[in-house]
Amino acid sequence: MAEPRSIFEEVDHDASGREPTKTGMIDRGGNTKARKWIRAWLIALFALVTVMILVGGLTRLTDSGLSITEWNLVSGTLPPMTEADWTAELEKYRASPEYRLQNAGMSMADFKTIYWWEWGHRQLGRFIGLVWIFGFLGFLATRNIPNGWTGRLVTIGALIGVQGAIGWWMVQSGLQGDRVDVASYRLATHLGVAFVILGLLLWSILLLGRSEADNMQARRLRDRGLWGMGTGLMHFAFLQILLGALVAGIDAGRSFVDWPLMGGQVFPPEAFSLDPGWRNFFENPGLVQFMHRVAGYLLALFAIGAFLRGRKGATKGVRTAFMLASGMILAQMVLGIITVINAAPLHIAITHQGGAILTWCLIILARFRAGYPRAQSVRG
Repeated sequence: MAEPRSIFEEVDHDASGREPTKTGMIDRGGNTKARKWIRAWLIALFALVTVMILVGGLTRLTDSGLSITEWNLVSGTLPPMTEADWTAELEKYRASPEYRLQNAGMSMADFKTIYWWEWGHRQLGRFIGLVWIFGFLGFLATRNIPNGWTGRLVTIGALIGVQGAIGWWMVQSGLQGDRVDVASYRLATHLGVAFVILGLLLWSILLLGRSEADNMQARRLRDRGLWGMGTGLMHFAFLQILLGALVAGIDAGRSFVDWPLMGGQVFPPEAFSLDPGWRNFFENPGLVQFMHRVAGYLLALFAIGAFLRGRKGATKGVRTAFMLASGMILAQMVLGIITVINAAPLHIAITHQGGAILTWCLIILARFRAGYPRAQSVRG
């Protein structure tokens, strides 16, 4: 029969003398170093992916994406080192449809400019992959990955790897037939996966900013109405980002530069001129830009509704987050109009893409705060 125990007795060991089962570092009292280090690593990846999206946008806007016609994961890390190497690269490019149909007679100096853009874009992708690999393996080897986080981190790494394959799949579409650009739906897939990675990184960073106990407590205070609205905003914004990629893929932003009409009409002329009909939704400049415009208007209306609903949020943090997200959506719509009426010059177009990144992040922040609101005193 077990002996009675004092209520003041130390409980580091049970009656059998064995130590109690220990949880992961995420739950160990007072030890938050692993959580903080993983969060810092993810912040670094978040910053790199943000830069990657902007560099990718500049690569497209400068028509540089098809300058390297091969994918060599290891040997491709080194750029041409001699004039003979540069000549060989230019000869490969001269066999591409883009050179024959659009850039015939391009000088070596001009070729080097677009080559460096694409080479830098690919190098940054490789660097992001290495940062994830070495970071993950380091945390795994030292057993510093919190409970429940291994799968999440692996998912992010897998998407980074898949993104590289999608990038080459996209480039291949512009090296065949009589195309001078990549297929717009492949560009949309490439950009969409980039935003998914960015969103997963930001969500993980926000979760790791608090202890697991705080997150569990906050989840009990979830504002389900605003959580649902934030989820709706996130999905709608993602759709708009994909439509924007379709616009960018075929330079549709430079096809109709009047607003609010398109070619002097409410509905663009020759919107269904391509055969088969489904191609118009991806390759017809008028219809693609029209879809992007209409989705932008609807998203702006949704944002106004979210702002009004967000004002009723229980905490100041939730109210502020929805105000910022809604305001940025409206600002992004205005920036889109400015981009169109100026025929999408490089500096305005890349600002618009940067605005999409900021909008996406603010929407995710608003959704997170609605789902995990911080406890607030009656005085606020």
